[in-house]
Amino acid sequence: MVARQDEDAAVSGRMLSTVVPATVTGGDRCHKLTDVDLAMKLHYLRGLYFFSSDAVEGLTISDFKKPMFQWLDLYHTVSGRVRRSENGRPVVKCNDGGVRIVEAHSRRTLEEWLAVDKHSLQQQLVYSQALGPDLSFSPLVYLQFTWLKCGGLSVGLSWAHVLGDAFSASQFMNTWGQILSGYPLPQSLSMPIRAESNSPPALPEKLLSLKRTEPVGDLWVTANSCKMETHSFHITSKQLRHLQSTTCKIQPFEAISAIIWKSLAKIRKEWEPRIVTICRKNSQRKENEFPSNGQMIGTVETDFSVAESDLAELGTLIAEKTRDEERAIEGGTVVESARSDFVMYGSNLTFVNLEEAEIYGLEVKGHRPVFANYTLAGVGEEGVVLVSPRPENGEKGGGGGRTVTVILPEEELGELKNELNMECGIV
Repeated sequence: MVARQDEDAAVSGRMLSTVVPATVTGGDRCHKLTDVDLAMKLHYLRGLYFFSSDAVEGLTISDFKKPMFQWLDLYHTVSGRVRRSENGRPVVKCNDGGVRIVEAHSRRTLEEWLAVDKHSLQQQLVYSQALGPDLSFSPLVYLQFTWLKCGGLSVGLSWAHVLGDAFSASQFMNTWGQILSGYPLPQSLSMPIRAESNSPPALPEKLLSLKRTEPVGDLWVTANSCKMETHSFHITSKQLRHLQSTTCKIQPFEAISAIIWKSLAKIRKEWEPRIVTICRKNSQRKENEFPSNGQMIGTVETDFSVAESDLAELGTLIAEKTRDEERAIEGGTVVESARSDFVMYGSNLTFVNLEEAEIYGLEVKGHRPVFANYTLAGVGEEGVVLVSPRPENGEKGGGGGRTVTVILPEEELGELKNELNMECGIV
């Protein structure tokens, strides 16, 4: 175990260790990365869960680690490390390198952390480390356990998107919670089923959801020309019902996406986004499925002014006119072995529907998180909007609305807050 000095008063005393699978994987096994996996290699998922003192009373870091040995037996690729094949294409070697565990302490209480408005401060609760430059020694997953002043706990997940999407990452965490709570471990994970269609995939040269970047070599990070900022806000059930009433009662994700799309179009004026990318859960995804980048990826393109359009029209476009591109990425030749790198999130303005991700499915001693949310790192300059669920009992009178996380260029974020506040009072 290695101790690190941390001068920041918010989080201190970080201790690093590693947990590996209970049994040796053996057989010189490698996990081949798909074209969609490689299209995601510059992106990282960050998950953050807050638990009350009642949920973690009497537990220690050893209690959290004990179920991980069996857990990682099931998810053997998560413990692997990236290697390159003879043709230079990255693969994950299942060498049982393990998951990095971070234990830390905070002088802030749970209530104080939940009141924090600056995402940069909450980032201290998630150990963020990109892959590379020495890929063979870079963990794909970090878990940070931060003990809070009040006795509560935060659990921060850093997940390399090359392993799988947010639905895979949240299921991964939920499985750990099931083992921790004494539920039986699934005997195995099923392989993902790719969505089928009667129509052929789009030609690679017509792909709109990916932006080619300069090759990054063995340090898997993106380079933007502007500073990106992150902000999360809560849309209550009442606010959501009001928003839907102004958009012909389209579904919550489409209504939220429409108002933000139109607001950003007003801000960007002649550079308004006419093409947006939509990500949502694959309807064929099963429970206890092997991690994959199987989410649906599509684009919506307009030939009219978004800033002057009707919200219901934009919402209907998102719901009904999204053009599937995930199969085209996988079935084409756009992702070449080692000569191309891409950005997907933020290559266009991107809306990610996490409403069906079981973010609140992680249980500790029968307790679910007081608050949980996922965000992204490695986002392109067009920005990303993630729409996540809130606890069903989070408010009086029904469900808890939605958490919306926006990642945008710094100068646009303040303008978006003002625009949304004027339009519908949701920020």
